[in-house]
Amino acid sequence: MDTRSDTRQRILTTARDLIYARSYTDVGVAEICERAGIFKGSFYHFFPSKRDLTLAVLDFILAETKERLLDRAFDPRIPPLERLDRLAELAYGIQKEWATLAGRVLGCPVGNLATELATQDELIRAATARAFGRLQMQLRDTLVEAAGRGELANVNLDATAQAMVAYFEGVLMLAKTENDLKVIRRLLPALRHIRVPETQNRF
Repeated sequence: MDTRSDTRQRILTTARDLIYARSYTDVGVAEICERAGIFKGSFYHFFPSKRDLTLAVLDFILAETKERLLDRAFDPRIPPLERLDRLAELAYGIQKEWATLAGRVLGCPVGNLATELATQDELIRAATARAFGRLQMQLRDTLVEAAGRGELANVNLDATAQAMVAYFEGVLMLAKTENDLKVIRRLLPALRHIRVPETQNRF
């Protein structure tokens, strides 16, 4: 017999899969309930609204991403700049898994939600921004360590970390748009070579 936590997790997993494969707008509560094998009353017991569900789905995605991608890529036993290569390699593998299941390249689940909803829902916009911020801080910490080892010089670490997030998300979006995993394989390894000089002019 399912426990309350089992039911909640089944809703989250079902919603994540449906929204990621299609879009927030295209997926309704009724379909989520049907796929999860629950009644609407159970859904609203856990999630007062679709927005509340989406925020919980984002938390679920972030926890999964931390375990499957970030913790493995940014293993402190790996030299700093090699962690960026590891990030690219793991991201490709995860995208390949999802493409095999869905039949097409899906891109970044957080980036997809940001693109669709950032101008429509402030809470979801802020949640996606925090997610990108976490990746940016992880990258910045890696760059700080590389600089301390003498592997970087005259680099704006904050701007470079932010540029890396933008590049990472852009590559995944382009791969989704072209429905081609080779875009990720070809472009994402260049992540480690992105630099914003300290002397970069500001607009």
